[in-house]
Order: sequence, then structure tokens, then C-alpha cells
Amino acid sequence: MTTDIAAWIKERGIAEVECIVPDMNGIQRGKVLPAGKFLKSITDRTLRIPGSVFTVTVTGDYPEGIDSIVPAFDPDVVLVPDAATIREAPGYKTPTAYVIADAFDSAGKPVAIAPRHILKKVLGLYEKRGWRPVIAPELEFYLVSKNLDADFPLVPPVGRSGRAETGSQPYGLEALSEFEDIIEHIYDFCEKAALNIDTMIHEAGAAQLEVNFEHGDPLALADEALLFKRIVRQVALEHGVYATFMAKPMSDQPGSAMHIHQSVLDAETGRNVFSTPNGRDSALFRSYIAGLARLLPQVSPLFAPNVNSFRRMRPDTDAPINVQWGSDNRSCGLRLPVSDAKNRRIENRLPGADANPYLAIAASLVCGYIGMVERMQPPKMMSGNAYNRARTLPRTLEGALDRFSHCKPVREYFGTDFFEVFYAIKDTELYAYQSVISSWEREHLLLKV
Repeated sequence: MTTDIAAWIKERGIAEVECIVPDMNGIQRGKVLPAGKFLKSITDRTLRIPGSVFTVTVTGDYPEGIDSIVPAFDPDVVLVPDAATIREAPGYKTPTAYVIADAFDSAGKPVAIAPRHILKKVLGLYEKRGWRPVIAPELEFYLVSKNLDADFPLVPPVGRSGRAETGSQPYGLEALSEFEDIIEHIYDFCEKAALNIDTMIHEAGAAQLEVNFEHGDPLALADEALLFKRIVRQVALEHGVYATFMAKPMSDQPGSAMHIHQSVLDAETGRNVFSTPNGRDSALFRSYIAGLARLLPQVSPLFAPNVNSFRRMRPDTDAPINVQWGSDNRSCGLRLPVSDAKNRRIENRLPGADANPYLAIAASLVCGYIGMVERMQPPKMMSGNAYNRARTLPRTLEGALDRFSHCKPVREYFGTDFFEVFYAIKDTELYAYQSVISSWEREHLLLKV
């Protein structure tokens, strides 16, 4: 592996390497090294980082009570770069490369709580069954004016016309052209970084965009989604605006999602196991849907990880409130797109754009896997407006964490250590959020109660 990376670096004249470790929130952490030192560190296994990197909260703090999993003395873990992930890093004056690394303990075992390892673990379950999952994420985000004071709400940026959008412009081509320079810049950077993005559209919100990734291997696409966020934020800053993947950045605009299209192939033949030989829905397809419908509400923090995530999931806002499933029905949490037998798939519309792509994809795949191996049967297909049905998804992160802590089927596959650490991180973040007095409270309670 070292030889391959060394040849790649030499061929492109790379001077520095960013070795990236995705943490529990999908935030990129790691080290930047001169290329020569990076290559040497792979050979002598000196590329290390504190194991606590996987326990950092979104506020930069650390949870308590997990010393038995991540010791308080914080030993190092060894980083092993995945050669398949190395790519040119666009936008740097010094020729730079990105590479994503996996973490191993002193005994050479993968760090059990690392999000990338969790996804690999789920893919291993499929491999043992002779199955190969295929996914295609759709990732939404907003462009907003720079916001230097967090007490002020976000507002849309000014476009090429000199005016800011104020209303909804779904699929608007004129609206899309308002940010043509930024969009072209994103495409250029993604091409340089070898990210396989497909189409970009203007979504329903003011200055809200969506990119579709080409379908493929779940691990590779999680890597691409991670790096795509980095590139988009970088491009936006160069154009004097912010790009945000918050699930609900503005109260009067729709939220941002990361829809995940997914199907499962027979690893040997390449046949879509969601279809029968005569082109109908297979029993495995129905069981996969059943697994999603039954288990996703129990593990929602994996795809709705922040207090802000649950602001997105409200009735009639293009975001689901339950796990009803239906054919070409966007009011449902689980949508069956119109497709032929070869391309039969399910679209999971629950994850927010703020989700860690490794964990959101792993959660979706493991729930479908459990459904298939346990031969679950789905509820009746929804034919009308799913917003008229009862809410089955949690309303808050607090409620979601309670359900998460009791989800034994997924805990069995992800591991108790992961569940304990993830819960501790999210509970710490929730406490920090609840410690802040909001402007709403000052507005309505200060002089009235």
C-alpha cells in the first residue's frame, strides 16, 4: 500500500498530506504532514492520534463516564491511511492531498467505536450473505450570508443579480444561475478531487441547493460525502458566503436532507435481489422495507444527531414525521422511486444533511439487513398523504436518545462500546444546549411570567 501511495504522491508532485479521521459527528479531524514524513510514518507506524478523537463533542468537549472504553490517560491509536481514498485537495497553494485513515489500537485491532469501522462492519455482514449493497446519496445544503454573531438569524446571500432570494424556487433554473460562479467552482473542485457527483439542482429553500451522487459502494460514497462538505464550505468562503449543512438553518425555510437511495445486489451475479426473476417486488425487498420501518425510529440519533435535526422533521415541510412507505410518495419517510426491476430501490428520506454519512448509511443498511435475515413483514403501503398519519419519529433529541439506548437489535451489531460512547457524546451535547437561554424565552417570558 505504501508503494502505491508513494507513487501517486510522486506522480502529482504532492508536498503535503492531510490525513483525515472522521469523528463521531462526521467532523474531519487529523493531521497535516509533509509528504515525505507522511510516507515514512506509514512504514514505521508512527502516524498516531489520541484515541479520544472519537469522543469529542460538537462543542469540543468530552463526555464523562466512558473511561472503561476510552481510558482517561488517553492512549494513542495508530492511523492507517486507506490508499483508495487518496485524492488531490483542491484550492491549496501548496500541492496537497486528502487521505482518509482508519484507526487501530496497540494490538492491531480496529478501533471498535470509529464510525468508518462501524460502516465497514455492516458491509461485512452483507458480504457474508453474498450480498452487495449499493447506495446513492442526495445531499442538500444552503448558501447563506456570512454570520459573525450567532445571536442573529441566518439570511440568504445576494446572488449575481444583486438581490437575495426571499421565496421558494424549487428546480428554478434562473434561481440556480444566481449562484452559477459558486456552482461551477464546486464542480471544478469536485472534479479535481475525483468526487463522482452527478446533477445539482435548486431546492425549495431560498439559496438551497442539492447535489446527487452517482450510485456505488457505500463506504466510498460516505467518504465522498464527507469530503464534499469540506469542499463546498471552502468554495463558499472563497465567494464571501457560508455553506451550511445544518438540518434546519432558517426557521422559515425547508430543512436540508441527505436522502439515501439503496438497493442490494447478489455479489456473484450482480442481480438486484429486490426484484424477482419476473420483475416483481421480492420477499427480500419487502423484508428490507420492514426492517427500516421497524428499527429506524429506534436509532434516529444516527441520522438525526443534533438538537437542530428534529426541527426539520415537521408535517408538510418535505421532511418525514413517520416511516410510512409508498410508491413515488414524498410524504413518506420511505419512498419507492419509479424504476424498472434492475434498478428497484428504496429511498430513505429520514437522514438530515447534518448526519455523519458513515453512521447514517450504516444505520439504514443494518436496519434493512435485520429485516431481511429475520424475514420481517412490512406494514401496508401508504397510498395517500403520510402527514395525515400518526408521528412515529421522536420529536426531540432527548426522546430519540431514550429510544436509541434501548435498541437491542442494532446494539448487537454495532457493539455496546459504540452505543455507550455515542450516547454519552450526544447526552453531553444535549446538556450543553439545554444550558443556553434562548431569545424565545427572553421574548415571551422575561416580562410576562
